[in-house]
Amino acid sequence: MRTQLIRIGNSRGVRIPKPLIEQAGLSEEVELHVRKGQIVLSRPASARDGWARAVAELAARGEDTLLDPPTSTSFDRNEWEW
Repeated sequence: MRTQLIRIGNSRGVRIPKPLIEQAGLSEEVELHVRKGQIVLSRPASARDGWARAVAELAARGEDTLLDPPTSTSFDRNEWEW
């Protein structure tokens, strides 16, 4: 599909047809990247994208343990009640 760059103040914009926006799963906020002479518009990545996969990989390697041994505090010993 070809389209025209339109003037928006000192910038330029592109009108994107609604079916393309829906097909790409875009919302109000998007990310722009330049890659080998192309401008790529995509959904923003979630702050925790890939965390579940990374945790599963750690567990599979047996590396999902605490770094420090658990230590109790005076609160744990004297004040905490079940």
